[in-house]
Order: sequence, then C-alpha cells, then structure tokens
Amino acid sequence: MDLSFLEGRTSLLATDFPVLAEWLGVLASVIELLAVVVMAVGVFRFVAGFVTAETAGTARRARLDAARRDLGRYILSGLEVLIVSDIIHTAVSMQLADLVFLGLLVVIRSAISYFLGREIEAIERQERGE
Repeated sequence: MDLSFLEGRTSLLATDFPVLAEWLGVLASVIELLAVVVMAVGVFRFVAGFVTAETAGTARRARLDAARRDLGRYILSGLEVLIVSDIIHTAVSMQLADLVFLGLLVVIRSAISYFLGREIEAIERQERGE
C-alpha cells in the first residue's frame, strides 16, 4: 500500500522561518519533559501515600483511595500537557502523517482521561459515602 501521500512536503514554517521552527521544536521538547515531570511527581506522591497507607493502622483503604485519586489527577494533567506538545510538533511539521498521528493520540489520551476521570469520581463518591 502506497502511503507516500502522508509524507507531504516540508512546511512553510520550516522553510521560511527555520530558526523559529527549531525553537518551537525545542519548546515542544521542554513541554514533553514537563509532562513527564508532572507524572513522575504523581508517582512519587502515590508511592509515599501507599507507604503511609500500608504502615498506618487505621483508614488504610481511605488512604489508598486518596493516593490513587491523586495519581489519576497527575496522570490526567501530564496527558493534557503532552497534547500541547503534540500540537506544537504538528504545527511545525505540517505533515499529514503527523496530523493523523496527533488525531490518534488525542483520541487515545481523551479516552484514557475519560476513564481516569470516571474512576476518580467513583473514588470521591465512595469517600463521601454515596
């Protein structure tokens, strides 16, 4: 199957403003690192909450649920930041393949965000006793 039409041509941004395109690429990479840092902070906080819950004699389940809820929020935040980076990468490259890839990433990350959001809401309802 010939998918060469997905390659396209070099974007006007890259040809007319190569320095700007390079800086935007660097910016997108920095944003990706920030997203990883956000999710890593969430993991470290989760581990700390998990250890606290396991060593605490009372309210173990509530503490674990709170740690899971917080981890989910960090993951959601990191995914949203990653989408910003992907949008910048796509704007710089202007390749159809990158646009298709961005669309797939947004759909996948939106699905993950939706289900994580539902799980977080369920944990919060359980904490309130509903």
